[in-house]
Parts: sequence; C-alpha cells; structure tokens
Amino acid sequence: MSETDKAQTSTPGGDTIFGKIIRGEIPTNFLFKDDVCVVFNDISAQAPVHFLVVPVKPIERLATAEDGDKQILGHLLLVAKRVAADQGLDEGYRVVINDGRLGGQSVYHLHLHVLGKRQLGWPPG
Repeated sequence: MSETDKAQTSTPGGDTIFGKIIRGEIPTNFLFKDDVCVVFNDISAQAPVHFLVVPVKPIERLATAEDGDKQILGHLLLVAKRVAADQGLDEGYRVVINDGRLGGQSVYHLHLHVLGKRQLGWPPG
C-alpha cells in the first residue's frame, strides 16, 4: 500500500506505531531522545537522509495542537535542526508536516519529516 493510500484510509484515535516506538515496544535506534521527543530514521526513506522527529505527547495532528503545546512544537523544530547538523545536512534540508487525510498524514501522531542529501523539487508531490 502506498503512502498516499495509507493516508486515505488512516484515521485518528487509538494507539499508533509511534506510541509503541516511544514506549520501547518496537526496538528502534534513536538518533536523539529526550523527555519531549524522539528522533529515528524513517523506514520508508524518501531521501538519502530521512528522519522523523516525534513528540512523546501524542498530539494527533498539527490542526489539533493546542496553545499549551507551543513549547513542544518549538522544541521539535530545534531538535530537527540539531539532528540535521549531526547528519551532515549543512547544504540544506526540508522539514515536512503532513496534516490530515488530504495532507498525506498516514500516522495520526504528529511528526516532522526531515529530508536531505538530495535536491528536492517544488512543488512537493
């Protein structure tokens, strides 16, 4: 099933694969981990470097984030910047948040995709 197909059939609510990764139920090599977020490589990489920044708090979508999530959201971007530097993305990278069915979201736990080490086109897919 393609990512587009997954996004069209995925629904919010319940546990997600990211919750299982955060709890250690699915073994993962973390590129970064603290009490606010975890970072790991995407298993369906779309670029030579493609990692995910996932908050520990299960925010379903960017559209459902609340004012109280402001510090978490800012932290995610700063961690993305830090890990991008660690991964040698000094020539640039793209940060993507897919939101909702039409935004291509396939896992309903907010996460940032960070992609680099190749020229990325515009507009995106």
